[in-house]
Amino acid sequence: MRALVIHAAITLFLVAVALLAYDRLVARPAQLVGVVDVGEVYRLKEAEFAQQVTRNASEDGREKALAMARQFAQRLPQALDELPRECRCLVVVRTALAGVPPNSVDLTALLKHKLETP
Repeated sequence: MRALVIHAAITLFLVAVALLAYDRLVARPAQLVGVVDVGEVYRLKEAEFAQQVTRNASEDGREKALAMARQFAQRLPQALDELPRECRCLVVVRTALAGVPPNSVDLTALLKHKLETP
């Protein structure tokens, strides 16, 4: 009888450890939501583009500004695709959320950083 109680206690302990490990390593990371404010990123780049166009009235300055805008347009989808892989979370646009979930992470700064580096 005593051996049965010991085996039951060990089994209960192993099941509890396995459930705890599953919760910490699988379930909780899957519940993480990354939030990105793409509108803010667009507004910043738009302001930067407008400033560059007005500051450089020459044709060369405008060509550089257009090249910057093209590079931004090409880099934005790539940067957005990289975010879920890096944070291992679901990435959602901020305007798609009615409220801020408690398990959310703001990834807007990371997106801005990705778009600054060529």
